Amino acid sequence: MSKRKVVLNINAEEYELEIEPHRTLLEVLREELDLTGAKEGCGLGSCGACTVLIDGEPILSCLTLAVEVQRREIVTIEGLCKDGDPDPVQRSFVEKGAIQCGFCTPGMILSAKALIDEKGSPSREEIQEALSGNLCRCTGYTKIIKAVEAVVKN
Repeated sequence: MSKRKVVLNINAEEYELEIEPHRTLLEVLREELDLTGAKEGCGLGSCGACTVLIDGEPILSCLTLAVEVQRREIVTIEGLCKDGDPDPVQRSFVEKGAIQCGFCTPGMILSAKALIDEKGSPSREEIQEALSGNLCRCTGYTKIIKAVEAVVKN
């Protein structure tokens, strides 16, 4: 299959790549750009481990073709730190012990970030709904929800 030239805006940097059109955004992030925060948990869009933000919305990068998101703003977990400072959601996850094995953490943080950016002060029910597409294998949901609530309260 012939490769296509794509331009991807990832974490405020523009990347020109030659890729096969069937490659998912997750594959391109991990294999071409060495951005490994997004994980492949299921490959079916069921677990949320591959969540990234596209134009501020959480999307499943394992179900998204890289050619479909050209010239859109893509943010991965690696892009949340600003000038070396963690995002408040990242900081809260650490402070509240909401990180166990860490596999689900990038997707959880990005889903929470999108919710807070959209709603400002979401309720517990809205937080639970926003995170419902992100599975935690360690059952750390209580601390995860408390970490998101702590950001909202500050």
